[in-house]
Amino acid sequence: MITGSHLLIYSQDADKDRAFFRDVLEFRHVDACHGWLIFALPPAEAAFHPGDKPSTDLYLMCDDLEATIKSLQAKKVKCGGIEKERWGIRTTIQLPSGSELGLYQPTHASPLTV
Repeated sequence: MITGSHLLIYSQDADKDRAFFRDVLEFRHVDACHGWLIFALPPAEAAFHPGDKPSTDLYLMCDDLEATIKSLQAKKVKCGGIEKERWGIRTTIQLPSGSELGLYQPTHASPLTV
C-alpha cells in the first residue's frame, strides 16, 4: 500500500535551498542525519500533461497568489511575473541556488477539496 511520496530536488547549493525551505517557507522538517533535512510538504496533487519530452515540475499551491507573493517578497524572495492560464494564476519562486519552483493559485477543481 502506498502511504506517501518523496520528492527529490537536485540543487547546486543544497544547504542554502534547505535553509530556504526551513526558514523562509517554514516547512516542518526532521534532521535525518548530520543536517540532511527532510521536509513535510503540504497536501499534493498529481496531473499528467502531454509533452514532447518527459519532465517533472514542482508547483507549490496557494489560495491567494498576490498575498503570497507579497509575503515572500517581504522575506526578500524573488518571484517571476504573474501569468494567467486556463487552470490558474502562476509565477515562479527563485531558490537561493538559482533554481526556480512554480507557485500557483488554482482555478480548477481540486481533489484536495472534495
